[in-house]
Amino acid sequence: MEEREFNNLVQKYSEQLYWHVRNLVGSHEDADDIVQETYIKAWKALPSFRGESSPSTWLWRIATNEALAFLRKQRVRAALRFESLDSTAERVIDSDPWFNGDEAQRRLAKAILRLPDKQRAVFCMRYFEEMPYEEISEVTGTSVGGLKASYHIAADKIKGLVQLEAD
Repeated sequence: MEEREFNNLVQKYSEQLYWHVRNLVGSHEDADDIVQETYIKAWKALPSFRGESSPSTWLWRIATNEALAFLRKQRVRAALRFESLDSTAERVIDSDPWFNGDEAQRRLAKAILRLPDKQRAVFCMRYFEEMPYEEISEVTGTSVGGLKASYHIAADKIKGLVQLEAD
């Protein structure tokens, strides 16, 4: 892949990739930073891209890994401050000037942020991006059966959390 093709790829997927990462991390600023880091890593890894997966799947894998690494660091930082990452994540949603959803969307966003990181990634790719399980499997390296189970467990958790917060 040459520079022109890479630039076309960036143009084509920037908005989708941003929303993928934003759904995982919850914050506009963090999502912007992670997407930038994704493109830097992709550019550096371009010579080793063998085309075994589609370029979009390759970008999603890099972005997902970057977002999960970011969330792991956030979890460690929260633990060092003796805070709950869930409460930190909820503050991000409540104080985010870029969040423009209604109360139901706010409850959904908070519930999603309470999921374990990998479960959150699977849920977001399937629910928001309507990605087929086979493609999610390529991104995550998880079996389709495992992904289906993870998605349904996540959906049940979210339903319970949203109902709990609505009460």
